[in-house]
Amino acid sequence: MRERISLEEAWALITAPLCPLGEEQVDLDHALDRTLSRDVWSSIDQPPFDRSPLDGYALQSQDVQGACLEHPVSLRVVERVCAGEVPRQRVTPGTAVRIMTGAPLPQGCDCVVRQEDTDLGEAVVQVYASVSANQNFIGRGEDFAAGTCLLSAGTRLDAAALGVLASAGCDQVWVYRRPRVALLVTGDEVVSPQVHPLPPGKIYTANSHLLSARLRQLGVKAVACGTVGDDPHETAQKMKGLLEDCDCLITTGGVSVGERDVLHQALPMVGAQQVFWRVQMKPGTPAMYALLDGKPILSLSGNPFAAVATFELLGRPMLHALCPAPQFELETRRAVLDTTFDRPSGMRRFLRGVYQDGHVRLPQDHSSGSLCSLVGCNCLLEAPAGSQNLEAGEKYTVYL
Repeated sequence: MRERISLEEAWALITAPLCPLGEEQVDLDHALDRTLSRDVWSSIDQPPFDRSPLDGYALQSQDVQGACLEHPVSLRVVERVCAGEVPRQRVTPGTAVRIMTGAPLPQGCDCVVRQEDTDLGEAVVQVYASVSANQNFIGRGEDFAAGTCLLSAGTRLDAAALGVLASAGCDQVWVYRRPRVALLVTGDEVVSPQVHPLPPGKIYTANSHLLSARLRQLGVKAVACGTVGDDPHETAQKMKGLLEDCDCLITTGGVSVGERDVLHQALPMVGAQQVFWRVQMKPGTPAMYALLDGKPILSLSGNPFAAVATFELLGRPMLHALCPAPQFELETRRAVLDTTFDRPSGMRRFLRGVYQDGHVRLPQDHSSGSLCSLVGCNCLLEAPAGSQNLEAGEKYTVYL
């Protein structure tokens, strides 16, 4: 087992043995926030015919050149076409077709005059405005043509993307299978928030709710959330049971050097291969990584902010190796620090912060056990190892 490794080494060790979980085909109704595993190509033109963008009259632009209120042009109306109908008449010089929004345009026309610029005539219409060729004319395939790649593999499907797919007649898509994640919180001291009153010497567990909510934000549902005391045998049984129905396991607590840090004993009991322990970063130094039958087990510190920070920096790369979806990728920016941080950082350190428009602001409380100052934060600012102070006005790397 490797010890005291860099963050970059941890990334390599986490991702090297993992492969994407595969793909599955889902209906559009269940595709929101999923990630395409294949390119999607259109088999049709959209729109599939020339159509009108408004209510008015389809005609030939040359017939209404110079038309105005004082000098209207009269045209014979040969047909009325609504959306969903098919025009039967052709527009010829001196004629027009009454047309509604979304209706197919008749042959022979090259524009549409809006009804507000007419007298709304039924047999004969008076046109009070000039219209140029191709004005108010939506051509076949204007949005996309048959054979167009609508969306590329790796696209996370939002509402607009689903609308595009539906408009092309796609009712199912191939997407990457999302990891099934189990969470296990260890410690004799933790109890559920449903326990009242709080027993002496106990604390309410925040990590299970915090991490399961973060997983849901990333589009992954925690299949199971469990708690277990500081008993290595019970912890080993719990881990093995959770992994039977999941693709990976994330644990919190029990990874440091105390006599009740049970992961050191529990992992060998289930036959897990321990890959590394301790990463040269703060918070979350005791982070541990193991594999059981090829399934990853990422064990994080029990301190709430340490668990959050190491989940972002280690858990997301693990999930990305299992499912190459864009939301799992670590995204960095260079940002100007607006608030001074006056503590030395002997080890590479990550601070909670608020990033906006190229600037980052730090809260006052940076305790790894504090959660209140995490509310509203959207990034981790990296303080390089050996830095004495972080100066306002200087640029630093932030992980969104």
